Amino acid sequence: MSCTAEIQAAFILSSIVTFFSGLFILLTSRLIWRGIEKRQKSHRHSRSLSFQGAFRDRIEMLLSAQTFVGQVLVILVFVLSIGSLVIYFINSTDPVRSCSSYQDKTIPIDLTFNAFFSFYFGLRFVAADDKVKFWLEMNSIVDIFTIPPTFISYYLKSNWLGLRFLRALRLLELPQILQILRAIRTSNSVKFSKLLSIILSTWFTAAGFIHLVENSGDPWLKGRNSQNISYFESIYLVMATTSTVGFGDVVAKTSLGRTFIIFFTLGSLVLFANYIPEMVELFANKRKYTSSYEVVKGKKFIVVCGNITVDSVTAFLRNFLRRKAGEINTEIVFLGEVPPSLELETIFKCYMAYTTFVSGSALKWEDLRRVAVDSAEACLIIANPLCSDSQAEDTSNIMRVLSIKNYYPNTRVIIQILQSHNKVFLPKIPSWNWNSGDNIICFAELKLGFIAQGCLVPGLCTFLTSLFVEQNKKICPKVPWQKHFFSGLKNKILTQRLSDDFAGMSFPDVSRICFVKMHLMLIAIEHKSVCHGYCGLILNPSAQVKLLKNTLGFFIAESAKDVKRAFFYCAICHSDVYTPELIEKCNCRSKNHRHMAGNCTLRLSLTLHLWVWPRKGGGPSLKRKCPFGIYEMEQDHLDNTGMFHWCRATPLDKMILKRTDKSKHEFRNHIVACVFGDAHSTLMGLRNFVMPLRASNYTRKELKDIVFVGSLDYLQREWRFLRNFPQIYFLPGSALYSGDLHAVNIEECSMCAVLSSPSKSSSSPTLVDTEPIMATLNIGSLQISCCAQTPSEPQCGGCFSRNPRKSQYRRIPIITELKNPSNIHFIEQLGGMEGNFSGTSLHLSTSFATGTVFSGSFLDSLLATAFYNYHVLELLQMLVTGGISSQLEQHLDKEKYYGLNDNSCTVLSRSSRCKLGLLSLNQTILSDIQPRRTFGQIFCGSLDRLGVLCLGLYRMIDDEEFVITRPENEFRLLPSDLVFCAIPFSTSYYKKDISSPNLYDNINIVPLSEDTSQI
Repeated sequence: MSCTAEIQAAFILSSIVTFFSGLFILLTSRLIWRGIEKRQKSHRHSRSLSFQGAFRDRIEMLLSAQTFVGQVLVILVFVLSIGSLVIYFINSTDPVRSCSSYQDKTIPIDLTFNAFFSFYFGLRFVAADDKVKFWLEMNSIVDIFTIPPTFISYYLKSNWLGLRFLRALRLLELPQILQILRAIRTSNSVKFSKLLSIILSTWFTAAGFIHLVENSGDPWLKGRNSQNISYFESIYLVMATTSTVGFGDVVAKTSLGRTFIIFFTLGSLVLFANYIPEMVELFANKRKYTSSYEVVKGKKFIVVCGNITVDSVTAFLRNFLRRKAGEINTEIVFLGEVPPSLELETIFKCYMAYTTFVSGSALKWEDLRRVAVDSAEACLIIANPLCSDSQAEDTSNIMRVLSIKNYYPNTRVIIQILQSHNKVFLPKIPSWNWNSGDNIICFAELKLGFIAQGCLVPGLCTFLTSLFVEQNKKICPKVPWQKHFFSGLKNKILTQRLSDDFAGMSFPDVSRICFVKMHLMLIAIEHKSVCHGYCGLILNPSAQVKLLKNTLGFFIAESAKDVKRAFFYCAICHSDVYTPELIEKCNCRSKNHRHMAGNCTLRLSLTLHLWVWPRKGGGPSLKRKCPFGIYEMEQDHLDNTGMFHWCRATPLDKMILKRTDKSKHEFRNHIVACVFGDAHSTLMGLRNFVMPLRASNYTRKELKDIVFVGSLDYLQREWRFLRNFPQIYFLPGSALYSGDLHAVNIEECSMCAVLSSPSKSSSSPTLVDTEPIMATLNIGSLQISCCAQTPSEPQCGGCFSRNPRKSQYRRIPIITELKNPSNIHFIEQLGGMEGNFSGTSLHLSTSFATGTVFSGSFLDSLLATAFYNYHVLELLQMLVTGGISSQLEQHLDKEKYYGLNDNSCTVLSRSSRCKLGLLSLNQTILSDIQPRRTFGQIFCGSLDRLGVLCLGLYRMIDDEEFVITRPENEFRLLPSDLVFCAIPFSTSYYKKDISSPNLYDNINIVPLSEDTSQI
C-alpha cells in the first residue's frame, strides 16, 4: 500500500523530535545543575558517589570490550546492526513511497533488533561522562534516527524505509571487531580494514540517501520530479561519482539529489585521491613482496638483511656482481622490513636476474622461513655507517644474528658492525663458528686502522686501500704518473693453494720463484702452527719456516687466472720456464717430493736464551742473548696477548697538555690526531686508532708520541679505553684554531690525522665532512720552513715552492678522513700535483694517489669479499689492526681459558711478526742491493740478502709522492723512489755509522745446532 505524506512525516518527525528534545533537555539540565552547584555548597554523599562510580566503571568496562561479556556485547551489537542493514536491503526492493504491511515477517525481527539497540543506547548514555557530547556522537545519531521509527511502525501497523540506511555507518566499527576476534594482527591488515570500512559505509549511506530522495521527489513539488531508481542503481551512481567519472546513464533528477551530489563529489575527490591508491598499494605490495622465496635445487642463493636502502643495495650489488656474467651463479634475496621505494624497485628490476625482494624481518622466524635461511649459502647483514645512533644500529644487527642462529644454528653469518666494542657479543653466541665462515666486518676497527697505518708509513693507507677498490671507470691517463698509478689500481689481494712441489721450501725461495717465473707477488701464507696451536696467517715468514702441502698463499695480482700458475707449477716440467703464460697444468704424475714434507720446522739457536721476567700489567719483558751481544727490549711491557705495548694506567690530568707548557713538551716526530666531538657525541673508538700505533712488532724506541687535539669532554670519555697505552697526550682545543696546532708543535710532526666527526644527523650528505674539510684547509695553509723538517723522513720530506722567488716551504704531512667520498673536490686543490683525473671520484683523485685522504666508503665491498673469500678479509685485518685477526682472537680466547698466556714462545713470536715500512733506496739497507735499476732486481736482492719483501713504490713527482702498487718486474726505478716493504722485526733498516764494524743494527736468529723445534 502507498504511504501518505502524513505517515512519512510521522516517521521522520519522530527522530527529529527525539534528537532536538533530548538535546534541549540535556542542555537545560546542565545549566540547572551548574546553577545549583553555585548556590549550594553542601557535601555530596560519599556513599552514593561510590555506588554511582562503581556502577559506571562496570558499564565502561563492559562497553570497552575489556571483559569477555563486553566483547560478546560489542560483537553482538555489530552483528545485529549488519542484520538490520540487510533487512533494509531486502525492503528496498519495494517502492520507497509504499508502506509494507505489518504482516511482513522482517518487521518484527527488525523491531527486536532495535529493542536491543535501545538497551545498548541506554548503557552508553549512563556510562557517558559528557551527556551532550554523547548525544552528538555519530553512533548516537544513527540510533536516534533509526530506533524511534521502528516503534512508530509498531504503533501505525506499517513500515517505511525512511532513514534506516544510516545503519551502514556501523561498518566503521569493523576494524575494532576484527581486532577483538584476532582476525587481523599486522598494521597493514588494520590499515586495510579501516580503509575498507570507511569506503563501504560512505557508499552505502550515500546510496541510501540518493535512493530515498530520488524515489520520493522534492517535498515542495510533492514528488512530481521523482524517479524509480533501485538501491543498486543508487550505489552505481555513488561509485561513479566517487571515481569522478560520472557516466551519465544514471543521474539525479531531484534538487535535493543534485545538491547532495555536488557536495559528495567534493568529498569524493579527497576520498578517492587518498584512500583508493593506498588500498591498491596495499594489495600490490602484499601480492608482490609477501610471498615466500622458492628454493630451486642446485641453485645457490644468499640472504641480505639489515639496512636495505638505495645506497647500500647499490654498493653491495656493484661489488658482489663485479665478476663476469658467466661466473655469477648465486642469487641474492633481500629481506627488507619496509617495502622498497620506487628508486629501489628500479634497481631490483635492473638486476632482476640476480635479485629477489621479500618483505619481512630477520627478527621473526616466520620471515626467516619464507626466505629459506636454512638453505642459504650465507646470511649477510648490512649496517648503516651514516646512522645517527651507531649503538642502536649495532644492537639491532646483533639481535638479527641471534635470531638467525637460533632459527638455524648452521647458517653462515657475515655481519657489519660499526663500533668495535660490540664485536665481543657475537662470538659469545653458542652457534657462532669462525671455521664455518662466520665473520665480522668492524667499520671503526678497519677505518681507524687504515688511518693509523697511514700515520706510521706515509702512503700506506692508499697502498692498502687500492688493493680492495674495484675501479670500473675507464680512464685515459694524460701524464706518466697517472699511467703508473692507474696501472697499480688493477692489482688485488688474491688467494690460491700452492703447488705441492713447494712443500719443504722456505717462503723467500717460493716467493722468488713466483715473482721471477710467474710474475706473481706472494706476500703471505696460511700456516699451521704446532707450538702456538692455531692456524694463522704469516706475512713474509722467515727462511726458517718451511711450507707444507696444500698451503694457502696470498698474492698481489691482477686476476685469479694469473695466480692459478702457482697451483699448476711443477718443479720438473717448469724448471726452465720463465714465461708466465707457459706455466699451465701439466700431466706429470711423478710428484714424489724431493723436499721434506710434513710439518715445517723453525731452527732456533740453542744459544738463544729466553728469560721471562715477571709481567708488569700482563706483558713480558724479554731479554735476548745472541752472538753479537745482548739485545734487550728495554722495559717493553706488553699486554696479555703480547700484541701491543702496555703501561700502567695514568691519571688523565697528567696527560692533558696546556698551551702555556709548550716548552715542557717539545714534541718531535710525533703523530697529531685532530678529533671532533663533544660530551654527547657517539664514541668513535679511538682505541682502534691507537692499537696499530702501539703494536709490539715495533720496539719501544720506535713508538711515536700521539697527541689528540679536541674537546676535553669527548676525550675524557675515550680515555678509559686508552689509559693503558704509553705516550698518549691530550690538548683541549680545536684543529680549526691555528694556535692549538702550534701548541702541539705540528710543524715537527711526522703525520697529522684529521678524523671525521662522530655520527650525527645532517640535512645534506655534503655537510657531514664540514669540520674535517675546514681543519684540512687550516692545516694546509700553515707555511713551515724546510729547516723544520722532521727527522723521520729525511728521505721523503720534500720542499715545494709556489713561487721560486720566495722562500721554500714544506707541507705538513696530513691524512684526512672523509665520510662522503664525493666531498673530495673540496680539498683536491691541496693535492699539489698536475694532471688531475676527470671527475670527482675519490680513488682517482691526486689526494688519494698521494696518500693524503681516506674514506671508509669502500668497506662496503668487504661484505662481498668476505663471502667469496674470507681469507682475504683475515689478511686485511692482520695488516690494518696491528696483527690481530679473527683466528688469533679465537686462539687468544682459548689461551686465556686454558691459562696458556704465559708461554714465552707465544709471546716472542707475536712480537716478532713483520712490520710494514717505507725504505729509501739510498739511506737504508736497500742501498747495498746491487744491481737495483728495476723493481724486480730490488725485490729479489732484498728478499735474498735481507729477508725484506718489497711490495710497491712511493714515487716523487712535482714535489709530491704518489703510490704505485705492485710495479712490473722490469719497472725502472728512480733514485728518489721509496719502497713499501714488509720488514722482519729483527731488522733495523737504517744504516749505522759507516765506521762501525756492524753495518746494520740487526737482530739475527741463526741456527747453531742441528736440533730443531717444531712449530
